[in-house]
Amino acid sequence: MELPSLFVSHGSPMIALEPGAAGAFLQRLGPTLDATFGRPRAVLAISAHTTARAPALLAAAQHDTVHDFGGFPDALYALRYDAPGAPALAEAVEARLAAAGFTAPRVDQGGLDHGIWTVLRFLYPAADVPVLPLALVPDMPPAQLFALGEALAALRRDGVLVMGSGSITHNLRLAFASRPPSDLLPQASDTAASDEIPESLAFRSWFAERSAARDWDALFDYRRQAPHAALMHPTDEHLLPWYPAAGAGGRAATPQRLYEAVTLGSLGMDTYAFGDTAPALRAALQ
Repeated sequence: MELPSLFVSHGSPMIALEPGAAGAFLQRLGPTLDATFGRPRAVLAISAHTTARAPALLAAAQHDTVHDFGGFPDALYALRYDAPGAPALAEAVEARLAAAGFTAPRVDQGGLDHGIWTVLRFLYPAADVPVLPLALVPDMPPAQLFALGEALAALRRDGVLVMGSGSITHNLRLAFASRPPSDLLPQASDTAASDEIPESLAFRSWFAERSAARDWDALFDYRRQAPHAALMHPTDEHLLPWYPAAGAGGRAATPQRLYEAVTLGSLGMDTYAFGDTAPALRAALQ
């Protein structure tokens, strides 16, 4: 059975030390994926924190852990997730993207940013699943990112987990208003719905409703149509990985929201799955 593709909201890097409710969900998600679909042979990861002016594949044979943040406890910098790379997969992905009109050269470089390793350390804690990062182009519009994901759809049938990592809402000014970065423990302090600011709830609800309706035109135009879009995403690099992950699932399949939560009143932690097999994953998690 082919794998679904995923979009995971990774929240603060402190999830690695303080898993909380969202981390507990991710700890269930990995084994559930394995039990339902078989263990992925590799992960193709598109993160808000690995960006470039044009698509590029980080095709190193071995990755180092990138601690791309500051002001956090020393224990966080001591954590390692040095997963193997996937250079052979990179060659196949480069060719697949080229056939769809996307130039995405392989570079002999590696490194997993915190949007990748803080998630994968819960899904696959042994760091034994090869990872291929695909650099996000933050000025590429959602519809084009979706089309890029469509070019990756066949990978799901080949045992590759296509995973976007970002945040369904991401305004750090709101989050930092009451706490310094080192206190951002979103997974340990998922807030009750009554504590979520109305603007965050409106945005997350609109995104879930438009996803359930497969209203791709509205989703591509979220910046204009979604309520409070500019407030919830002053810059949209954290939402953009949703689109290639969704594209890899295809237009005909209804996106499935697997998990939803918010921390500090406005930082959304929602996880989505895409593709015809996404409902099976949702059912297995219930």
